[in-house]
Amino acid sequence: MNEQFALQVALVFGAGIVFFLIKSRLNFQLLPKLPLTTAGPDPDVTVVIPARNEAANIGRAVDSFPGRPVLVVDDHSADKTAAVAAGAGAKVIPAPPLPEGWLGKPHACWIGAQQARSAWLLFADADTWYDRKMALSLMTYAESEGLDMVSVFPRQVRQSLIEEAILPYAFALYFCGVSARRVNGSRTEAMANGQCLLIRREAYFAIGGHEAVAGAIIEDAELAALANAKGLKTRVVRAGHLANVRMYDSFGAILRGFEKNSFRFLLANPLGGMQVVLASALLTSYLPVLALLGFFEQWQAMAVFAAAPLVLLAPWYGGVGVLLAPLAIYLFQLIALKGMFTVALGRRVEWKGRAV
Repeated sequence: MNEQFALQVALVFGAGIVFFLIKSRLNFQLLPKLPLTTAGPDPDVTVVIPARNEAANIGRAVDSFPGRPVLVVDDHSADKTAAVAAGAGAKVIPAPPLPEGWLGKPHACWIGAQQARSAWLLFADADTWYDRKMALSLMTYAESEGLDMVSVFPRQVRQSLIEEAILPYAFALYFCGVSARRVNGSRTEAMANGQCLLIRREAYFAIGGHEAVAGAIIEDAELAALANAKGLKTRVVRAGHLANVRMYDSFGAILRGFEKNSFRFLLANPLGGMQVVLASALLTSYLPVLALLGFFEQWQAMAVFAAAPLVLLAPWYGGVGVLLAPLAIYLFQLIALKGMFTVALGRRVEWKGRAV
């Protein structure tokens, strides 16, 4: 082993890292950005929010839709979710006991959808909140584009150091494994974001709705696959500041959330999942390659290799938080491996007081 070998190793791993991080950002940027609509006909839409132990968030979510029918399906909360939702103006529906074979979120969404009578259904997570023109903007966009279903990626809001470290990196990795062109162009790839999903009521029941994905942990991707199979016209968009989400508020929540979802994404989308695995593996070379270059005193190459991932990840972090990316690389790898073994061994993950 000599200096030349060290430079060749750095070049190979560096090229792979650069390729995937550029691909990731391009895929995200290729998603259309939802335009703001400030005036227009009142949309015929019902907002359905599944909620379990969301007293801290549900009022803000309901307040996002003033003057619109909002159905909050209270999924056996142990806190004041129902009271807070009702106080904010929502109609609260207690979820029936969870049937065998169902998971909580699909069940709550299905119960809410059956109560709605509007032409459109807007499913929104309890930890999301929106500009008050969001419903009008989304409906106007869907109807002007002749769409049956639109799902939205909200802006990620991060309030703690651990959120700032891990979530932008995880989001960047996710987009390493999807193709915006195949999702929104040929629709040969299924993708949706269940945090905010608008669908024609008629189309929803035609594909079986959440009943058809009753036991799916990543029910949004399964719904998107059903929509594609049935020939619905779908679209995935970015919302910018029209929609916001704070997904996890602690390291424990991040750990359980990604443990629940990350390996199942690989199983649901093997091609995309393998690209995420490869990108993640390449990025874990970060410190070993830096150490190798340092050992042979290749200081210039070491500086370039150290800076490249940070520069390419900077748009995801949006500030000096990108300096936390090396920590995220290794923490996320541990979380993903834990999730893989959890699935492989058939173990359950505790999520919102239930084992799933």
